[in-house]
Amino acid sequence: MTKISRKLQTQKRHKRLRRYLIGNKTRPRLSVYRSNNHIYAQVIDDDAQQTICSASTIDKELKEDSDKHSSNCSSSSTVGKLLAKRAIKKGIKQVIFDRGGNLYHGRVKALADAARDAGLNF
Repeated sequence: MTKISRKLQTQKRHKRLRRYLIGNKTRPRLSVYRSNNHIYAQVIDDDAQQTICSASTIDKELKEDSDKHSSNCSSSSTVGKLLAKRAIKKGIKQVIFDRGGNLYHGRVKALADAARDAGLNF
């Protein structure tokens, strides 16, 4: 019996999700990538194959006022608020949430809740 790594399980879940999650101009896809140290989120128009806006814990705006730990729920919620602010500025109010194969828990959930509170609908 072989053991499947956690990364491989995440990749399999992401492939399965991406069959149904397709963003377009009216309702783009909010994609989340979570690494050990950082979290990245971007709003993507899949039809035009273009990133509309993005935010992450390595942005200059967030690096200055964040603490050493950028891999916690509070920094993820800050990224969610920043992304929602940038998306609304570009005229986007509705998105499709793509959790990137990660479980909807912890940092991913914190980012989604903060984006919802800041004005995005999904």
